[in-house]
Amino acid sequence: MSINATLIVQMIVFAILVWFTMKFVWPPITAALDERAKKIADGLSAADKAKSELAVANKKVEAQLSAARDDAAKRLADAERLAQQMVEEAKSRASEEAAKIIASARAEAEQESVKARETLREQVAGLAVKGAEQILRREVNAGVHAELLGRLKAEL
Repeated sequence: MSINATLIVQMIVFAILVWFTMKFVWPPITAALDERAKKIADGLSAADKAKSELAVANKKVEAQLSAARDDAAKRLADAERLAQQMVEEAKSRASEEAAKIIASARAEAEQESVKARETLREQVAGLAVKGAEQILRREVNAGVHAELLGRLKAEL
């Protein structure tokens, strides 16, 4: 075999090899490469989508936390206002009760004062009667008696 025939046979074998590779080997390799590229692209888009979803979720969480903080602050303010109101009500009730007790004590003192005056008047009247008895036993003088009775009236 000459070098020309060998070269022609090698060219034919090479052409068959190229045809066989193009027909049977190359399509599965390209399909596998395309599939791999598609998986990588899908993975990257899924990662981008997850990243955007994470950002949206973080914003929602921040909004909910802010709402919870506001709600807690409102509840705390309401509780403080209610406590202040309860303290004010207790103070007003205590001052009303103190006023009632003071009024009751004053009324009781007034009653005791009236009782003491009545008792004193009774004692004075008794003393006046005793004094009149003694005067009548000693002497009977209308002018002196009238003067004494006038003084007693003025004193009572």
